[in-house]
Amino acid sequence: MTDMESTIRLMTESQPLMKPIVKQALEILRLKPDSRGLDAGCGIGLQALLLAAAVGSEGHITGLDISPELLAHAGEIVRAAGLKDRVVFRRGNVTKIPFKDGTFDWVWSSCCAGYSPELNTPPVYQELTRVIRPGGILALLVWTSERLLPGHPRLEARLQATAAGIAPFTQGSDPNSHFMRIPVRLRRAGLEEIRACTIAGEVLAPLSGETRRAMETLFDMRWKDAEAGLNTEDKALFQRLCRPDSPEWLINDPDYYGFYTCTLFWGRKP
Repeated sequence: MTDMESTIRLMTESQPLMKPIVKQALEILRLKPDSRGLDAGCGIGLQALLLAAAVGSEGHITGLDISPELLAHAGEIVRAAGLKDRVVFRRGNVTKIPFKDGTFDWVWSSCCAGYSPELNTPPVYQELTRVIRPGGILALLVWTSERLLPGHPRLEARLQATAAGIAPFTQGSDPNSHFMRIPVRLRRAGLEEIRACTIAGEVLAPLSGETRRAMETLFDMRWKDAEAGLNTEDKALFQRLCRPDSPEWLINDPDYYGFYTCTLFWGRKP
């Protein structure tokens, strides 16, 4: 499997965890029916489908991504959903958006713009704001936390303290480039009425097949590289509790419960 095929698989398999979070976020935003929006960093287009549902049959969504492979897959998903007239895709970078000023009623970005320090910079916010009409909103959704190892808070704390555990933030980064400081960037970009809301998702045993796959994907994405930062004792415990091939794999517990959060930040262009 190529790196891109692996990325597409991870995006697809994690959708059962993200879909309810996104739907709650869109209920909070109350996007105007029939509006035109940009999904900046759209990936394989799964959230573009939810955005299209939120704005109704007369609305229009444009997905933007730098990867032609992801966009090709997104196109297939949209065609299969019968939405090719309402959802289109364009190759481009959020650092230089290929649209004129004020093209969109709103801009949405999930775990892309604002999430990594490289995409949480003043020029990125200026670009995102530039393509929004006056009175429109910029909304950013980012993954913020998780509690997935019930009964083992020490191990979970150790995992989160590793370099991989705090990614995409890195040691020595400007504190204002951390995703929890998005309100600073929104305000400095000239946006008003800045708000934030943290949304929780949860999993409770017994898990369906797709939720089980999503959890395996989540453990892999969050902690695949974190194991190297553990001591010998914690590494052994991690291998027992956090690997699908282990008889002690936590999500096999008939009483398993875990939760995770994403935070929605948004502001209005004056």
